[in-house]
Amino acid sequence: MSGIHLFVPMLHVRDAVGEHTRALRDLLVAEGVDCRIYIENPDPNTVHETRHYLEYEDDAIAGDVLVYQMATRSDMVAWLAGRPEPVVVNYHNITPSEYFAPWNNWIARHQALAVLELEDLAPTAALGIGVSTFDADELRRCGCPEVVVVPVANVRIPPTPPDPTTLATLRGPEGEDGPRWLSVGRLAPNKAHQDTIAALFIARATTSPEARLTIVGSPSEPAYARALRRYAAELGMHGAVTFVSGISDGALAAHYVAADVLVMLSEHEGFGVPLVEAMSHGLPVVAFAAGAVPEVVGDAGVLLEEKGPRRVAQELAALIDDPVRRESLVVAGRARPAALGLDRAGSDLVAALLGVAGRAPGVSGVPGSDVPLRPAAPLSH
Repeated sequence: MSGIHLFVPMLHVRDAVGEHTRALRDLLVAEGVDCRIYIENPDPNTVHETRHYLEYEDDAIAGDVLVYQMATRSDMVAWLAGRPEPVVVNYHNITPSEYFAPWNNWIARHQALAVLELEDLAPTAALGIGVSTFDADELRRCGCPEVVVVPVANVRIPPTPPDPTTLATLRGPEGEDGPRWLSVGRLAPNKAHQDTIAALFIARATTSPEARLTIVGSPSEPAYARALRRYAAELGMHGAVTFVSGISDGALAAHYVAADVLVMLSEHEGFGVPLVEAMSHGLPVVAFAAGAVPEVVGDAGVLLEEKGPRRVAQELAALIDDPVRRESLVVAGRARPAALGLDRAGSDLVAALLGVAGRAPGVSGVPGSDVPLRPAAPLSH
């Protein structure tokens, strides 16, 4: 029987694209669809879940649909473009090369090439799926003939419960003072963690001398990650800024629950899973209005049009000191995942792929379709 198979350059755990790919595989298998994950480069943590993409040539069956999870460059792109099977581009956004150029020329070139690959693959795709309207618009600009928006399928609804041991440790002794800022995201230049550290420095010098920041994320660009640590230390905040990586989902949930505010000053986001995770846990959000952030947050958080450190520090102090406003954002944030359709993202994604495979009513614009996939219009703003 033909299948719907997933292709990703490398399958990582605790990575937005990797977890989305694994979640999609599980959803398809639950529907009785033959689904395997093919990779270019193996990850030791997931090697038992994957096969090399060239092995697909021996596995291929007439009627297969191939789904490429696109966020970076890969030799798979040219190979997929030459395959006879219909190819779906599930687009997670390509971080522009200029963010990496000062830190790692190889990654910068890698990202620039990825854009060229998207421009080659998109016009030939049977369907493009953007995880946000921001991403869908980029697919259209690259010539993808049919595009739909389906949010990421790996956000847990309801959210993962916090690990009680971690939560007790984070909360510390009774009556401990100081607002707790949290940032969640890879230590990559586009995430602009340095801007959050700078805002913390101003806050500690003015409105909130006991404020602390925890940054949860893996160091995807080592030179940038080292520079962040040096920056915090040189500002005299070595003890006020904590870096955490490689933790469980329950431990991450504990960080959300223990914090007072999530701060995301990233300059380029194709979706922003931590935003939804934070809101689901009742944590207010203050974020820079870049990329897909405004459409994900909507009116459920504080969106900044500029992010000078003094402005950020003032906004955070005002929010933390205003319990009424804070509670209104908590209530709006808890409702946000449903407003985005995240509770239906998995079934919508499966329906889109089955439509391409011709096994179920398809998506708007795909030949043979008679039922439009939600949402054909942009996500709520």
